Amino acid sequence: MIWNEAKDYLFIALGLFIYTIAFTVFLMPYQIVAGGVTGLSAIIYYATGFHLENTYIIINGLLLVVALKILGVKFLMKTIFAIFTLYFMLMFAQEIIPKQENGLPIKLMGEGQDFMSMIIGCVLTGIALATVFLNNGSTGGTDIIAASVNKYHNISLGNVLIAVDFCIIGSCMFFPQFGNYLERAHKVMFGFCVMAMENYVLDYVMNARRESVQFLIFTKKWQEIANAIGIEMNHGVTILDGHGWYTGQEVKVLCILAKKNESLNIFRLIKMIDPQAFVSQSSVIGVYGEGFDEMKVKVKTPTNPKNPNNPNNPTK
Repeated sequence: MIWNEAKDYLFIALGLFIYTIAFTVFLMPYQIVAGGVTGLSAIIYYATGFHLENTYIIINGLLLVVALKILGVKFLMKTIFAIFTLYFMLMFAQEIIPKQENGLPIKLMGEGQDFMSMIIGCVLTGIALATVFLNNGSTGGTDIIAASVNKYHNISLGNVLIAVDFCIIGSCMFFPQFGNYLERAHKVMFGFCVMAMENYVLDYVMNARRESVQFLIFTKKWQEIANAIGIEMNHGVTILDGHGWYTGQEVKVLCILAKKNESLNIFRLIKMIDPQAFVSQSSVIGVYGEGFDEMKVKVKTPTNPKNPNNPNNPTK
C-alpha cells in the first residue's frame, strides 16, 4: 500500500517534469497559448510580463480554498502535491534556460518553427498529463473546476474542461499586446490546435494503457492451459461449451479477457502447453468489472409511489 502510494507520487513528479520541459522549451518561446491554468498564466505573462509561475500558484491557491470544502482534503492531496511541484519546476526551469532579448526562453527549434515546436510540445504535454492521470494525480486548475461542477451537476468532466479551455484560449482576443485582430486570431487558432492535439495524445496514451483484448482458445488441453493462466498469471478463465459443425464433436473453448500488454505471456503459455491450439484474439472497446475499469455511470434511484415525501404520491 505504501509502495503504491510512493510510486504514484514518483510518476506524478515525472509527468510534471516532462510537462515543464515541454511547456518552457517548446511552447513558451513561441508564445503559443494553451488551455488550463498554466495556459491562462502564460497568456497573462505574454501580455503583462507577470511571472507565469506566480499567476499559476495564485489561481490554483484560490481554487484550492474553494475546492477543499467541496471535494475534501483526501481527494485533493495529490493535487496539492502536483500544484506545488509544478510551481517550483516552472520557476526553476525559467531560471536555468537561456533567455531571448524579450525575456522568453530561447527558440530551440529556430525562427519560424512555431508549428513544429507546437507539435513536439503538445505530444510531450499529452504524454505528461497522461502519466499524471494514470497515477491517480491531477494538475489542479481547471481539473478542480470540472470535479466541483461534476459533483453537483450531471455534466461530464470533459465537457467542462473543453468549455473552460475554450474561454481561456479565446481570451487572447482581448489583449491588444498580441497585435492586431488578425494576429490575435492567429494565436487563438494555434491555441485550439494545441488543445485538440494535446487531448488526442492524452486519450491515445491513456486508452493504450487500458486497452483490452479477448481470447478464444480451442484446444484439447483446455484444463492445463486454464490452470497455467489461472496460477501463473493470476487471471480468470471462462470455459464455454462448443460443438464442431464438421466433426460433430463436443469441444471446450476458453474465453479470456485481458489487458493487451498481457497478450505475449498468454500466447507463450498456450504454445508451451499445446502448440496445435487454435487461438482467436480480438480487441474489445471496453471491459468493466473486477480487475478492469469501473462502470462510471449514475443509476437513478427508482421512485417509490408510497413514499410520503414523493410529490407524486396520490395520498398527499
